[in-house]
Amino acid sequence: MAFPVAGYGVRRGSRSERSLLVKFLSQTYQEIAGTQTFHHLTQTVDRHLSEQTPLWWVETEPASQSPVGCLWLGNAVDQQRGDRHSYVLVLYVSPAHRRRGIATALLHQAQAWAKARGDYQIGLQVFVDNPGAIALYQKLGYQTHSLWLTKPL
Repeated sequence: MAFPVAGYGVRRGSRSERSLLVKFLSQTYQEIAGTQTFHHLTQTVDRHLSEQTPLWWVETEPASQSPVGCLWLGNAVDQQRGDRHSYVLVLYVSPAHRRRGIATALLHQAQAWAKARGDYQIGLQVFVDNPGAIALYQKLGYQTHSLWLTKPL
């Protein structure tokens, strides 16, 4: 499928790429939150990666040995309306490939997929200390719908 960012291509991932997805999830949480323990991410992937949760990989063209970005969609239920909708489980672009439109193109890909299956919305969670991601999402029309509050015990 065509990818609108010059020098890059996108391909659909498969369930056999679990370990690569865990690697990207680990990079995300290590970079954003400083997380050093990742066994729970393997469990998340094992539980949720399926044909109903599409995964896209971005690679340089010609295809490199390792992807430079990914987007994984899950399913959620709107607690007010009860409707199923798509949910961004991970969106990650390697630092050397950021600010080139890759994340925007991936989100457009996800939105088209979600719309084609009949979803009325797409959701995501973003850490408050990730202003770059927040700015991107707001630029693309995402709005705060709720706040997730936690309290250390």
